[in-house]
Amino acid sequence: MTYSAAENRYESMPYRRVGRSGLKLPAISLGLWHNFGDDKPFEVQRAILRRAFDLGVTHFDLANNYGPPYGAAETNFGRHFKDDFKPYRDELVISSKAGYDMWPGPYGNFGSRKYLLASLDQSLARMGLDYVDIFYSHRPDPETPMEETMGALDQAVRSGKALYAGISSYTPEQTLEAARILKELGTPLLIHQPSYSMLNRWTENGSPNLYEALEQVGAGCIAFSPLAQGMLTGRYLNGVPADSRAAQDKSLDQGMITDETLGRIRGLNAIAEGRGQTLAQMAVAWILREQGKGSSVTSALVGASSVRQLEDSLAAINNLEFTDDELQAIDEFAVESDINLWKQK
Repeated sequence: MTYSAAENRYESMPYRRVGRSGLKLPAISLGLWHNFGDDKPFEVQRAILRRAFDLGVTHFDLANNYGPPYGAAETNFGRHFKDDFKPYRDELVISSKAGYDMWPGPYGNFGSRKYLLASLDQSLARMGLDYVDIFYSHRPDPETPMEETMGALDQAVRSGKALYAGISSYTPEQTLEAARILKELGTPLLIHQPSYSMLNRWTENGSPNLYEALEQVGAGCIAFSPLAQGMLTGRYLNGVPADSRAAQDKSLDQGMITDETLGRIRGLNAIAEGRGQTLAQMAVAWILREQGKGSSVTSALVGASSVRQLEDSLAAINNLEFTDDELQAIDEFAVESDINLWKQK
């Protein structure tokens, strides 16, 4: 059946400006890290993407090695784009990344010019796109000069294969350096994509912290894993379900779900119930809360394994306000839980 987007798709989703750029992103974006590889039925993927766009989600986030297997999420998205979203290309923000292992040998990993630009060409071919809106350096490379990695992002933009440049999992100090180099090259840093959740608060630490660094350079922030790889969905309140990420060893080690962490999750769940929200909704709303000048997130990047799960997360926009008492109560449980898989060694 031919897809026609809902006419009211822009009536409920708030959109936030990305730093000091001209671009806006939906408060909640959809990530295709999980559930869009060849292990997920194609029709389920289609239903999630269609429903997301119908509810105002205009940003779809991918990376070269999302799957399984590597590349499958982009290939599958390319089919969905051709079948459903091509008429809406100018209403969409589509991003991809390179920086983690993608193909064998010395040229398929980290941050060299050779890897990043070759990967971008491959991503465009898999998705059937002329350009991506945002192209990211997926992680810092400790051995490649920052000038080379940022130079590759600059070339991607100047070539027209990307509209904006982004970085992911860079420290505040690395972010300032990356932004400085990009500014000198004439391609401003648009956005940073860090992991951030109520159980993973590294972005708030340091002087400057990440948000202060981004405010300084005029870049935005899109937080990934706001539900702590599913720990903040309520699925683990009574143990580890057999079909969960932890049980299947998909980016969440069962060793992370300690009795102490479960106690924190249950405490947060009780606060969410008092707000009339699910735990997942409160977790997303908390990510999007106003933290004061220099400490704000542009968009929360969520995943979804079903339309129902997607709708539950998106309902967070119905209650984004927190009282001081609620924030204080949350802080008692929302503490570092050593779950940052992307922390630099």
